[in-house]
Parts: sequence; C-alpha cells; structure tokens
Amino acid sequence: MFGAAYLVKRIGFAVVTVAVATVLNFLLFRVLPGSAVTRISRVPNASAELKHALEVEFGLDQPLTIQFWRYLVQLAHGNLGVSYSNRLPVTDNLIEAFANTLPMVATGTVLAILIGSALGVVAAARRGGWFDHLSTNIAVLLYAFPTQFLGVMILIAFAGVLPSAGMADPFRMDDSLWGTVTDVGLHMIMPVATLTLTLFAENTLIVRSAMLETLGEDYILTARAKGVPRRRIIVSHALRNAMLPVITMTALSLSSIVSGSILVEVIFSWPGIGRMLYEAVLQRDYPMLQGGFLAITIAVTACNLIADLTYFRLDPRVTA
Repeated sequence: MFGAAYLVKRIGFAVVTVAVATVLNFLLFRVLPGSAVTRISRVPNASAELKHALEVEFGLDQPLTIQFWRYLVQLAHGNLGVSYSNRLPVTDNLIEAFANTLPMVATGTVLAILIGSALGVVAAARRGGWFDHLSTNIAVLLYAFPTQFLGVMILIAFAGVLPSAGMADPFRMDDSLWGTVTDVGLHMIMPVATLTLTLFAENTLIVRSAMLETLGEDYILTARAKGVPRRRIIVSHALRNAMLPVITMTALSLSSIVSGSILVEVIFSWPGIGRMLYEAVLQRDYPMLQGGFLAITIAVTACNLIADLTYFRLDPRVTA
C-alpha cells in the first residue's frame, strides 16, 4: 500500500508537469514578436492580401483563447497540427526526425554511460593512483568544453577522412542493406564521438563520486573486515548501492534520445529532431515547435518517472 501511494504521487506529479508544460508550450511562442507570416512580408511582391490570407489559413487572426481551445481540441484527438513550412502533419515530421535521431543519439548515450561508468568505478577503486588522476582530469577537461567546440574540433580533424554532413551519401551506388548500414554508420561516427565525449565526462565524475561515498560506508568496512574479496565488495555491494545518482544521469541522458542534440545535429547536418526544431525556430513554425517541445516534455517526464520508480525498486526507503 505504501508503494502504491508513492506510485500514485509520482504519476500525479508527472501528469501535472505535462499539463503545465502544454499551456506554457502554447503561450511561449506567441508572446514573441512576429509570427509565421512575418517572413512572408519581407518577400518582394508579397501583398498585404497574401499576408492576411495566410493568417486566416493558419488561424493566426483569431484571439489567443480561441487558438488555445482549438489547440487543446486537436491535441485531445492526437492531432499536433500541420507544419507551416512543408504543410505536412507534425506527427509525420516528428516520427521521421525521431527515426533519424534515435540511432545516433542512442549510440552516443549508451557508449557514454558504459565508458563513463567503467572509468568512474575503476577511478574510485584506485583512488589517489595515476589512473584516478588521469581519468578525472580528462573528464573535467572534456566536461568544461562546450558541445559545439568539441563538434567543430572533431569536424576539422576528421572531415577529410570521414563523412561530415548528413546521414547518407546521395551518390552511393550500393543500395543493399549492408551498404546502407555501412554508409549510415560512417556518417554517424563523428556526431556519436561528439556526444560520447560530451556525456561520458559527467558520467565518470558522478559515478566516481557516488562510489567513493559508498565505499566509505560502515557495511563496506565490515565486509572488508570479514575478508570479503575486493572485487566482490565493489561489484556486489558498492556498485549496487551507488546506482541512484547513476540512474538519475541515465534518465536524463535517455531523454536526450528524443530531444536530440541540437548543436550536434546542426554542426553535422544530421536530419534529426534537434535540427528540425532549430529550423522551425528560424521559420516560426508554431505547430512544429509545439509538437516537438511537447514530445520532449513527455519524454523527459517519462524518463524521470522511470528513474523515480527505479529508485524505489533499488531502495524502498526513497519515498519522498
């Protein structure tokens, strides 16, 4: 019963978060100056009649209250609207962009978690040694670098060796499955490397800190006094109890699978959801922005909900 109450409370918080984000998601893009037809007015020979016709077509001539009600009604039916830029359903655009983002960001995230966790555990187990100092200093250095800086440096260093733009070669002659996978994999190397270097550093530092705190607990000292092997202490006792902050970082990293890395996708011209949102901002494409940010909000909320439930699974004392 206690666990059920905790579950209901966390789900309630998640629902309220999504509801508040939905309202802010609608208002955010309408308090800014200009609209989707502002760019049209700068086009030569664009008449006032054309601008008004576009405002009527997009529903921008209606009061905000009516626009918001229509938005909620369409949202209740699972309709995120139609993109102003390409006149395609927002849902279709999001699915296509998500399908492109998923393999790239998921690969970088998983590699960052695995490498960062492994380095953090080894650094904590060998605290004060050369490996601890080396891995920690490298992690701090990479963590301090902005994502765009690492991306540009990798682009400059390897642009002449690896594909540097897009996710496929438009002049590729091999249309087989293996040829397609190989081509996409080669295009994925540089953006994945950028994401991995960006994310693994914080994973390393957090895992190391959590492991050091756990290794100082009394039950670890008791296990050592009983003669339990060091490897078993680290793997079976310390690592499991140091997983809570690791799960937090993992949940936040998993949410980036949906949101993508806007900077990385723009730098490497990767046609994912991050680049799509970047272009939607430039074009003031309200439906695309609303749909994209709503999907990101739901993904982040869901990942944090899963993290909360995992907390309770690992440590039932976590009920606040």
